[in-house]
Amino acid sequence: MPRPVTGQLCGCAWTGYFLARKDRPVRFKLPALEKVADAVAANAALVAAVAGGELSPSEAAELAKVIEGYTRAIEATDIQDRLTKLEAAQAKR
Repeated sequence: MPRPVTGQLCGCAWTGYFLARKDRPVRFKLPALEKVADAVAANAALVAAVAGGELSPSEAAELAKVIEGYTRAIEATDIQDRLTKLEAAQAKR
């Protein structure tokens, strides 16, 4: 299971993640994630790392789960914000 190395996960000032492996931890630096659209660059970096032999496909898949979790959290927050605004506008009528 991935665990943060240093930095702020919520503030998206990540420095990377260690993936526990039986033989050794692997360090990989993800591009900054500040908005959902940044997930495209992060996933592209994973693909390039697998193609270049820097990460194994299973390591990249685990990091992709972290990126997916981040995007889902942002999307859920955005939906909640929109719903709150709609409900407030509806209450004014």
